[in-house]
Amino acid sequence: MSRSALLVLDMVNELVHPDGHYAHVCREQVAARGVLDRARAAVDRARLAAVPVVYVVLGYSSHYEDWPSESPLFGPPDPERRFTLGSWGTRVHDLLAPEPGDDVVVKQRVSPFHGTNLELLLRARKVDRLLLAGVATDLVVLMTAMQAHDLGFAVEVLEDATATADEELQAAAVLLLARTAVVGSVDRSFPLTAQEIA
Repeated sequence: MSRSALLVLDMVNELVHPDGHYAHVCREQVAARGVLDRARAAVDRARLAAVPVVYVVLGYSSHYEDWPSESPLFGPPDPERRFTLGSWGTRVHDLLAPEPGDDVVVKQRVSPFHGTNLELLLRARKVDRLLLAGVATDLVVLMTAMQAHDLGFAVEVLEDATATADEELQAAAVLLLARTAVVGSVDRSFPLTAQEIA
């Protein structure tokens, strides 16, 4: 019997809160697509269906020596170190806040599998199917889907609970995602309502 887990990817204040310094990258699309509300619906439905919710957050040590300075994506470290683990910027947005018992995986690169215990957590829970929500679609969502595919997980992307910089990039990412994952939606992936479960 298949066992699913919902991965909530990089939905931290610095990236999705209107006051986040780096939120400008996806801010318009997060708002236009209602991504926070759709992700919240996914989290609520996962909990109703007893599907584990795993949060993946970007965070660095206070000395920032683990920041990938040579990366063309990350670039030089932010002098204000806004992604210091435990800071406001690395906390999951309040609308999606983890509950006691939820796993929170901290990563330092795009991939949530690189240098983390994510795969061990999923295997320990006997998970073989991953549902993905988060930002950015063309980065962490795409990389998670591809790596999870290669690790033998079935993957479904909740496309309406993802966003990136603009509609064209979203569409391109979705085309690539469809190579290794099912491109679904919150409503299609979590058809059960509270009344149906009760």
